[in-house]
Amino acid sequence: MPTVDDAKERMEAALDAVRREFATVRTGKATPALLDTVRVDAYGSKMPINQVGTVNTPEPSLLVIQPFDKTILPDIERAIMAADLGLNPANDGNIIRIPIPPLNEERRKEFVKVLHKMAEEGRVSIRHARRIVRDEIQSLVKEHEIGEDEGRRREDALEKVTQEYSEKVDELLKAKEAEVMAI
Repeated sequence: MPTVDDAKERMEAALDAVRREFATVRTGKATPALLDTVRVDAYGSKMPINQVGTVNTPEPSLLVIQPFDKTILPDIERAIMAADLGLNPANDGNIIRIPIPPLNEERRKEFVKVLHKMAEEGRVSIRHARRIVRDEIQSLVKEHEIGEDEGRRREDALEKVTQEYSEKVDELLKAKEAEVMAI
């Protein structure tokens, strides 16, 4: 039987996805999450960077990748360049250093647009979760498994939860936008 808890689980998953997406957006500050989307061609398959080496941030504007196997250094470097993150890795034969350049105003505004798009995708996922549960509730009412009043109560509770999760996405967006626009 569909419940508001089912919708909450799906909406929480959508919110987590938005958080992960936001973590990949550059703020002028080095964080290992910037490289989460990068996949390295190593050992015959595409692997996340954190599976082929350790990613550290010794300084606020520097990422350092220490590969587990030095023979894949060029592959890691190539993957970072191909990811089109606007980063220029420097390979010294043992580790890869990636300086994080400060963002100019134009780049910050571009990132804010990207953030808004990511947030909208999160809201769409939340509305999709609402639609799935609402359709299940309506089919139960139609088949007379629950009464119309109970169906209406469940839909109202579902609407409140949807609104709550949409507001959480907006809060995340506002915080990340402020972080990106901070100089």
